Amino acid sequence: MQIIIVGCGNVGATLTEQLSKEGHNITVIDTDAEKAESVANRFDVMGVVGNGASFTVQNEAGIGEADLMIAVTTLDELNLLCCLIARKAGGCNTIARVRNPIYNRDIGYIKEELGLSMVINPEYAASCEIARLLKFPSAIKVDTFAKGRVELLKCKIGEGSVLSGKPLTYISSGLHCDVLICTVERGEEAFIPSGNFELQEKDIISVVASPKKANEFFRKIGMTTNRIKNCLIIGGGETTYYLAKQLLPMGIEIKIIEQNKARCNELSELLPQAMVIYGDGTERNLLYEEGMPQTQSFVSWTNLDEENIMLSLFAKSVSKAKTITKVHRIAYDEILDSMDLGSVLYPQNITAEYIIQYVRAMQNSIGSNIETLYQLIENKVEALEFRVHEKSELVGVPLKELQLKDNLLIACINRKGTIITPGGQDSIEVGDTVVVVTTNQGFHDLKDILK
Repeated sequence: MQIIIVGCGNVGATLTEQLSKEGHNITVIDTDAEKAESVANRFDVMGVVGNGASFTVQNEAGIGEADLMIAVTTLDELNLLCCLIARKAGGCNTIARVRNPIYNRDIGYIKEELGLSMVINPEYAASCEIARLLKFPSAIKVDTFAKGRVELLKCKIGEGSVLSGKPLTYISSGLHCDVLICTVERGEEAFIPSGNFELQEKDIISVVASPKKANEFFRKIGMTTNRIKNCLIIGGGETTYYLAKQLLPMGIEIKIIEQNKARCNELSELLPQAMVIYGDGTERNLLYEEGMPQTQSFVSWTNLDEENIMLSLFAKSVSKAKTITKVHRIAYDEILDSMDLGSVLYPQNITAEYIIQYVRAMQNSIGSNIETLYQLIENKVEALEFRVHEKSELVGVPLKELQLKDNLLIACINRKGTIITPGGQDSIEVGDTVVVVTTNQGFHDLKDILK
């Protein structure tokens, strides 16, 4: 597809990298010549310097032939205007990044009136990811499929775990749990394991199951499944606001430390049930005063990666809190993986996942379409949920008879709300949603799983 991306910041660069890898023709636009040139050279795409809301600049970028315009600048209004002009000039699909909570309340109206294909709010998307993690503190990452009926939880096998040294078959034969381990990360390697695969301490596993069965599994292997009761958040930005709005109704006590006094006053009015503290969140004494050693969860969400990493390491050293760390620079993910930071979230990746999911759905054939897409292991393993619309060569055939590609696992089938952990005798039917985990990249349709 011909795709134009306006904005060469973190999100724009991440999208350019992922979409160009998938074979799309990308043109990037930015007012900053250095940024536009850097992204264009790094990913071998076309770069245009100028204002993305200019009809002339869009024409230069090829709006007449474009299939999709993605506007991800730092200004909501500019993003909306870019998309509006693109709709009028090229008639293409449009995606806008819109961050301001004022617009968030009217997003349905804005989307319909401006003819937007999709609106993404990165801060709200990140807050949803954090809230899912705090509901299940033992997990490093939590993704959901089938409208929440299926969870994919990533966790680390600790020292002395009952799973250490055991093959995967032990989960059903020894623990009598109906869950599926679909990926194992061991150092630099990523595996889609068979039943004989033997687990080791420090392995990071991804588990697919219904919430009830996942709770039972984690309880049997001695991991905490209780929801946290309080949360200490450093940084009072929009993500913190959206997160507090989700956690407070659950009865979770919220403390927010923010060093901008005006923002503290604003948050106090917006979140009367939360405790908002004016101060420097990196001050050791302040953290002790506000109960860092006793807190059950800790979110370091400032704009500085170094601060967030340092704060999470400190929280780990003085408490048993579930820690969530915000990091922008993806280039150092291998170093961060070796540090005990708890759950590390990259905001630009969360935004990119949603947009790539939409792009893949635009390309698919009529037989099935992508409902959900997650990067389980960065650039190595994807989990995709497909909805089966009509009969195809896959439908009604026992799974053991299908010629499936290597390094691929059908993780679960959702049939009218009933979650099936598939075996060889099971088959896919019209109306099902099917979760596939694979190291193969770029699937657009369920039939792509066949050799």
